[in-house]
Amino acid sequence: MTFSSTSSVPPPSPLLPATRITVYGCGRDEAALFRRTAPRFGVEATLTEAAVSEENSEMAAGNQCISIDHKTPVTPATLRALHRAGVTYISTRSIGYNHIDVTYAAGVGISVENVTYSPAGVADYTLMLMLMAVRNAKSTVRRAELHDYRLNEIRGKELRDLTVGVIGTGRIGAAVVDRLRGFGSRVLAYGKRPTIAADYVSLDELLRSSDIVSLHVPLAPDTHHLLDQSRIRRMKRGAFVINTGRGPLIDTEALVPALESGRLSGAALDVIEGEEGIFYADCRNRTIESTWLPRLQKMPNVLISPHTAYYTDHALRDTVENSIINCLNFGSRKQHG
Repeated sequence: MTFSSTSSVPPPSPLLPATRITVYGCGRDEAALFRRTAPRFGVEATLTEAAVSEENSEMAAGNQCISIDHKTPVTPATLRALHRAGVTYISTRSIGYNHIDVTYAAGVGISVENVTYSPAGVADYTLMLMLMAVRNAKSTVRRAELHDYRLNEIRGKELRDLTVGVIGTGRIGAAVVDRLRGFGSRVLAYGKRPTIAADYVSLDELLRSSDIVSLHVPLAPDTHHLLDQSRIRRMKRGAFVINTGRGPLIDTEALVPALESGRLSGAALDVIEGEEGIFYADCRNRTIESTWLPRLQKMPNVLISPHTAYYTDHALRDTVENSIINCLNFGSRKQHG
């Protein structure tokens, strides 16, 4: 199995019937793009806001390809039901695919691919979170909202005076490194395979030396709790941690006491463990079923946002178009393979 997306596809032949795709978990903004984009590629798209499930798998009957969102885990039962409905290909509208067991999917005859989209949105957002963290933005804005305009006793820091450690130098990590150069920061990088011109060091050295640690690796068994209690203890005292990757990259149970004790100066988290069923929902009138989220949100040195770093006009266009292209290319490979 490969996990990649292409950026071009030959136009559909007028002699071939239109490709049909069922699009699950399709929000209104995505729906408008699918309706505008699909006809350009000779595709008929069936759209539903409902996440893919065993119960609605029959919506895909007759369609080999489906497109799914990243917000809801795909269960083995759902994969079996999709197989019975005739689905042989899933395009997930995300870079990460930890919400689906691709090995199990392959076992029931379903291929899975992710999409790529512009890394600029996540990279820009990461730099914004870094700046907000080191300038104590949460505390400053909250005080101003209460008409307390005194200077905070904790002064901010400048990025040019800080060492930033970037863990993972794929497309997004590389874009973050590129932006940091413009701020004059010293940048350290860690990755299994050096892919960019950067000062690559061991993970231990990066943690010991970095004033800011930013996470940009995919979630996999070997990266789950990449920042665990042991590694958090090895981080430079007073450091900040930024996570725009996946929540379980950090052991939240170890992170919270490090923040509360002052061992770490702060965190900016666009993703957290256990966000499923909370992020992307209106929780104003319900109890948050999370041990750590309310505790983190009360801290003046912790910024939380709801997995929104990727969410830009440009990235959404890329995601929709590349999901369609993935399905067409899969159909072409099946036809000519």
